[in-house]
Amino acid sequence: MFARPLRLRLPLGMGAASQTTIRFPSLFDRLYGALSTALFMPPAKSYVEVDAGEVWVRMSWGFTAQFPKSTVRRVSRLARKPISRGVHGFAGRWLVNGSGNGIVIIDLDPPQRGYVMGFPVKLRQLMISVEEPDQFMAVLSQKGNGSGTLR
Repeated sequence: MFARPLRLRLPLGMGAASQTTIRFPSLFDRLYGALSTALFMPPAKSYVEVDAGEVWVRMSWGFTAQFPKSTVRRVSRLARKPISRGVHGFAGRWLVNGSGNGIVIIDLDPPQRGYVMGFPVKLRQLMISVEEPDQFMAVLSQKGNGSGTLR
């Protein structure tokens, strides 16, 4: 139906620019983890991967996105806990979460493309729950000025 970008990553040590990819599992509440598993969206298939140049986001079959790390303009923590869980959004702002805790906000410029159940959507801001939010933010901000705002 819709063509998805092909992602080819060589095993470590192959190619001229081999890089390490870091995986951050998505954080799930126990009850929502059981529900999402029943819907064929198990927590084990929900994560964010980051290497020196790219970011990949996945919540099983419900959401996928790939974008250059250089498009990340700001990372911060969500101050309030959302009541909802799952994949939902509007007008470029998307919440992809299995928990109300550990949510990191990623502001993107220029806007990027994500896929919700295979349908393309615009991403200006992505809010995602991860198990280690502080380490995730540090990895995304590595080339930043230390304040969470990237140049």
